[in-house]
Order: sequence, then structure tokens, then C-alpha cells
Amino acid sequence: MRIDPFTDALTHIKNSDFVAKKNCVVSPVSKLLINTLDILAKEKYIAGYEIKPKAEKKELIIKLNGMLTNLIAIKPRSATSYIDLEKYEKRFLPSRNVGIIILSTPKGLMTHIEAKKQKLGGRLIAFVY
Repeated sequence: MRIDPFTDALTHIKNSDFVAKKNCVVSPVSKLLINTLDILAKEKYIAGYEIKPKAEKKELIIKLNGMLTNLIAIKPRSATSYIDLEKYEKRFLPSRNVGIIILSTPKGLMTHIEAKKQKLGGRLIAFVY
């Protein structure tokens, strides 16, 4: 029984990239996971992904490119304002301008950099570097 499929999927992606696999298959699929993968692909942490419908449930095939060092879901998903994002950057990222924090904002999922520009707060979802 899976308690948190989103965290399990991110851990599976990170472990597959660590052992230098080219592809990774993740199931079950959620909108949160797909939107997170869109951000990771846009920021060049993964090469891309494709959704394969199966008879019972969908699967994601994620193409890895070896750019992930760490990919972790933030638990609990605490709320933050854009003013406090600097504090979370210092806590989760190794140094300035290295890595991104993914937030769920009223305008959808975005990186902490975009949220600062738009002066938006939200819930912390994951971080990657």
C-alpha cells in the first residue's frame, strides 16, 4: 500500500537517475506529478516524458539525462509567502542560483524564481538541484 504516490514517484526518478538509467517508468499518474515533470523538463533536469495508457492505469515513461543530484518532495507541504522564500532557499538549496523549489500557487505550479517575480506565495511541493 502506498501512502504518498507523489513522493514515491520522485524517489523512483531520483534513484533511477542515480544508477544512470535512461528511462524510468512511474505509476500511478497524477496532475501534480505531470505538472512537476513539466517544470523539470523546462529547467532541463529531465529530457522529457510521455504518457502511456494501459488497460488498467496510465504509466509515465520519463527520459532521464543524468542532471539530477537531488529531487525530494517537501513534507509537510507548508504555506509560505513570497517574502519567506529566501528562508526556504537557504534551507533546501545548496547555494545561490543552484537548484529550484517548486511551489503550488494560485496561478499553478511554478519555480520559486517565477513566484518571486510575480510576488506570489503558495505551498512548498519539492526541491531539485
